[in-house]
Amino acid sequence: MLEDFLNNKPLFYNEIDYTRMPRVWQRIKKYFKLPKIIHLIGTNGKGTTGRFLATALLREGHSVGHYTSPHILEFNERIWINGHNATNEQLDTTHLKLLELLNQEELNSLSYFEYTTLLAMLLYSEAKLEYVVLEAGLGGEHDATAVFENVLTLLTPVDLDHESFLGDTIEAIATTKVKAVQKATIVAKQKHKEVYDVVSALSKSKDFLVYNVQKCVSSEDIVMLNAIAQDEILPHYLYDNMMLSLAALKYLGIGYKKETFAKARLFGRLSKIADNILLDVGHNKLAAQAIVKVLAGKKYVLIYNTYKDKAYKEILEILRPIIKRVEVIKVEDMRIESEEKLMAALKELALEHVAFNHSIQSEEEYLVFGSFSVAERFLKEYNG
Repeated sequence: MLEDFLNNKPLFYNEIDYTRMPRVWQRIKKYFKLPKIIHLIGTNGKGTTGRFLATALLREGHSVGHYTSPHILEFNERIWINGHNATNEQLDTTHLKLLELLNQEELNSLSYFEYTTLLAMLLYSEAKLEYVVLEAGLGGEHDATAVFENVLTLLTPVDLDHESFLGDTIEAIATTKVKAVQKATIVAKQKHKEVYDVVSALSKSKDFLVYNVQKCVSSEDIVMLNAIAQDEILPHYLYDNMMLSLAALKYLGIGYKKETFAKARLFGRLSKIADNILLDVGHNKLAAQAIVKVLAGKKYVLIYNTYKDKAYKEILEILRPIIKRVEVIKVEDMRIESEEKLMAALKELALEHVAFNHSIQSEEEYLVFGSFSVAERFLKEYNG
């Protein structure tokens, strides 16, 4: 039912009407009773930070939803509620209710992401949750998730990505994202000074509170984080994401224990899916830099493909120190770069490359990297 409806909506648009979601929300918001919302904006780490926080809230006795995107294998992954992905029955029931709230013009014009955002929020509203951890899509100020009143915004690391929509400088991208902040934000450790400058300037003009994550955690918190990270074998960037989620807990006045964050890692973030296979949905330079830092000293067969709009030559150059060879996996998606152009780039970079032949050798170490679509394609073939 829902699946058929969404299949008739394009996933991506060359142009977006930024007035549509606010307009629709203003008309129908009287039918929603929203929980307290923690909004996540930024370039990298939104999914993992959100899942750390949502899991922690749940384990500390609070009912909570986590909205994240995109999904890897099933749409239900996007709408998590009290520890589980939403069921098809929950989604279809909520879909029928949302159909009654929207008029035909709205049903036709709302984008895939706009509609699914409203769907998630209606489900969370009717479940009478205490909290929703709400992850923005690719934007900030004009993102569909920005229309809802929130109690806190978490700003994860900002870097160049989706430049055609967000701008081609760190300052432009940070500005677009940070304009989504409403009342207060906790800022993760940033690679670029421009991000801090943008936050400072906008906090004055928009009158919101700013907290840097390092100042939100105590020395005792750091000791606990180190212990958790050691138990969970967390790479440094997931450690930073957990620190940001812990800072949010403290802002909300909620305590935590070591067990609060146990096994709370979101799948697809340097996940070990076999003894010799790591999978990560990262697809930009910041993600590549983080992975190289974690995996330095070993060589991997990189199972890879890329969207046309990614700086894939630069990404591959960053990954070069850990690449033994590249195996290009075939992905059916209109956004994927042509095989000819990708192969030409690999040749120009002098990286050994072949087509992925669906074979995994026990003596090789593999890294699946490139996007959610690459992860989906590989998992479907691997689990076959």
